[in-house]
Amino acid sequence: MQNPVAIGLAMVFLAAPVGAQETAPVLRITGNVAGGAVELDMDTLRALPQVTLETSTVVTDGTHRFTGVLMRDLLDMVEADGDQVTATALNDYAVDIPVSDFRDYDVVVAHAMDDEPLDRADKGPLWIVYPRDDHAELQDIRYDYRWVWQLSGLDVQ
Repeated sequence: MQNPVAIGLAMVFLAAPVGAQETAPVLRITGNVAGGAVELDMDTLRALPQVTLETSTVVTDGTHRFTGVLMRDLLDMVEADGDQVTATALNDYAVDIPVSDFRDYDVVVAHAMDDEPLDRADKGPLWIVYPRDDHAELQDIRYDYRWVWQLSGLDVQ
């Protein structure tokens, strides 16, 4: 039997615009996901439904526009089943994030800031971004640790 997640991801990829393709995997999702580990490239992530979030951060000046995929949509797409996600960065920084964060808030896996792709040398290519300006409780330091830049992996438990 064919993996429905793989088929869905293939359909999304085939619908991506033709041109310069970024097909090297940038995000690996493991753990309790349908069909086992899933690797996503930038073209696939950009082809998914996109949202834009305007918020400030504790590591940049002012308010910025972040574009990417809602974390809850990404987890739904891979049929994730768990209460916690361990997010890992390229430098091996890792933090456990309750899945409830993604249901309660519009947390974004951002690939662009102010309409410019996130650069690996500066927080990219992916950055978990919370809508901190929309919710006073998200301005607590406990949430700041969950803003994983240079995101490379999600492990669903």
